[in-house]
Amino acid sequence: MITRTRLVAGACALLAALTAGLAFPAGAAAGEPTGEDAPKVNLVLDVSGSMRARDIDGGSRMAAAKQAFNEVLDATPEEVELGIRTLGANYAGDDQKEGCKDTAQLYPVGPLDRTEAKAAVATLAPTGWTPIGPALLKAADDLDGGTGSKRIVLISDGEDTCAPLDPCEVAREIAAKGIGLTIDTLGLVPNTKLRQQLSCIAEATGGTFTSIEHTEELTDKVNQLVDRAADPVVTPVATDGAATCAKAPTLDSGLYTDRAEFGQQRWYRVDVEPGQELRASVSVAADRAVNPSYGVLLRAVTVHGREIVRGEAAGNGRTDVVSTGLRYPKADRDEAPTETVCLQVTHSFSAASGVQTTPGLPLELTVDVVDGPSGSSDVASFGLGRGWWLLGVLVLTGFLAGLLWGWVSRWRVAVWRTN
Repeated sequence: MITRTRLVAGACALLAALTAGLAFPAGAAAGEPTGEDAPKVNLVLDVSGSMRARDIDGGSRMAAAKQAFNEVLDATPEEVELGIRTLGANYAGDDQKEGCKDTAQLYPVGPLDRTEAKAAVATLAPTGWTPIGPALLKAADDLDGGTGSKRIVLISDGEDTCAPLDPCEVAREIAAKGIGLTIDTLGLVPNTKLRQQLSCIAEATGGTFTSIEHTEELTDKVNQLVDRAADPVVTPVATDGAATCAKAPTLDSGLYTDRAEFGQQRWYRVDVEPGQELRASVSVAADRAVNPSYGVLLRAVTVHGREIVRGEAAGNGRTDVVSTGLRYPKADRDEAPTETVCLQVTHSFSAASGVQTTPGLPLELTVDVVDGPSGSSDVASFGLGRGWWLLGVLVLTGFLAGLLWGWVSRWRVAVWRTN
């Protein structure tokens, strides 16, 4: 059962990724790339005392970070506004209260002066505490304003030392603001606890976590994330799903955002022409503390309530986002009219004790209506799709090999008896 659940979840996540990549044709009315403002990246570097450890390519973690930063600054695209913020770089004392205030803007987010930025990085020396939560809050403020893409790249070698301000909760708080900010995390020689903490931070905002053990890995990954910030921004269109299909808004192909209350159904309508295929995916994010064991269900039904197809996925508290998707090809018949398909989104998240239940959890819905299969080669054969011919070849090969082996065996027995 566990294996089946994981397979279904993985397949649905893949479908969601594929539909997201296909859902934005030129001239789409919803979710169009914007890019009116310059993309912004804020590099947040851990400069705590543990960065003195010499376990990356024979040198210290701080030396590896400085080398990577120098190469990244040289390769930063001209259109990207970049800033650098530090944590644990200035206070070397034992007062935790003071140590947890130790985050500073080393280089302001804006047009990049490479010489000035490199000079600022060169002055850094491993010093104090690891206030990841406070640093993320300040880093988000550094990126405030504008409609371009916003990305924080956090590089740390140790877990946060400023509890009870949980950096994972901070990341969820940032995600709940709906400002389109992504946090990617890189762990330098991470242990299990650090890996879990940085993964949680990244997942809360749709970012990525990467384990780093070599200088070259650090350089390549930061370069990749900075370059990614320059990609066109896709802005989800806010919509308001209804409690019933009859009152639901009609959506075109695009990316949409909504909020779903606990225990609430959200309905949307999509028109599908004969010969077209509807591809839809939904992601629901837990931007606050929730109980473990939850799921999300996406159903396509007719206006009369008959279910056409469904997609579902489940989680167990290890991730903050659950995604699923579905596909519905409408047969191409001359007499077939345009069909209105009702999409129902339901989730089974439940709020932890003392947690506010409003507003609802953030929901992101991708809708794509494309031309459906047009030829026999696109239709599954015996449930095998285009792989039927390969299976046929394998069966024929096995049959011939069996005949040959049987003939050789009989010949060897005959020779043995003769001798």
